[in-house]
Amino acid sequence: MELETLGVFLKSRRDRVTPADVGLRTYGSARRVPGLRREELAHLAGVSVGYYTRLEQDQAGTASGQVLDALARVLLLDSAERLHLHNLADRPAVAGLRRPRPERPHARVLALLESLGERTPAVVLGRRGDVLAWNRTGHALMGEHTGFDSPGDPKRRPSVPRMFFLDPLTRDLHRNWEELARVHVGYLRLTAGRYPTDARLAELIGELAMRSGDFAALWAAGEVADCTVGRMDLSHPTVGALSVDYQVWLQPDSPDHRLEVYTPADESSADALRLLSEQVAQAEGGRPSGRAGDDGGLPYADAQAPTTVG
Repeated sequence: MELETLGVFLKSRRDRVTPADVGLRTYGSARRVPGLRREELAHLAGVSVGYYTRLEQDQAGTASGQVLDALARVLLLDSAERLHLHNLADRPAVAGLRRPRPERPHARVLALLESLGERTPAVVLGRRGDVLAWNRTGHALMGEHTGFDSPGDPKRRPSVPRMFFLDPLTRDLHRNWEELARVHVGYLRLTAGRYPTDARLAELIGELAMRSGDFAALWAAGEVADCTVGRMDLSHPTVGALSVDYQVWLQPDSPDHRLEVYTPADESSADALRLLSEQVAQAEGGRPSGRAGDDGGLPYADAQAPTTVG
């Protein structure tokens, strides 16, 4: 699957903005485009029609930050979409895909995860949504049908996007799956704009588009989202229905990595999480959390040996 270009993104957002949205009168004339015309957008953004046309055709070279901000203002972009616009504009004209080395969570992130204990479920996620580490309650909450130690092996790490779209058990776990699916796809699009040369990310997006009709439809919709806070409504196989709020802690030392922490959304959910942490403690005999690999679980992250190409 080809990654999105600046021109494709501009065209998709132009189609969504009506003249009424930006205070233009149409005088009842028939319109052949769903949103703004190119000349209307160019005029409102203060650029020439010819220049804007070349931007949409990916033939204008580098656009200035001032021009991008003007276009974002007219197109009514939110903060995630604005960031995506700038990322696409900064993409090199010619850049081959590269296979990055396996991700490793920073020691300070792991120390913070350890400090949360087992009463607070938490997961460390990598750039592409691979689970780099989790505490035992985080594992029990989000992926108890996978191997707890699998994040320690880069070849066997659980991939949250793959699980979300390809694993029926993960889909059944989330009662608000449709809402969360849009967020997952929107965040992958934001990440793809930020890292256009990441071969593993491109392969992940292509795989999901081929194997999941839901993913393909959501990707085609072109949504962009930043995944920082939200709510998950779960039907957990062990403790039943509960709702948790997730919040993401970003790490200055490793900005690609996110520590995602889950807290109960109501009293009954707090009781369910308390029961889950007690069951984990009983089952594991109080063992500390670990990150060494074992087999268990599906679907996993990259199975290839770590290499760098072209």
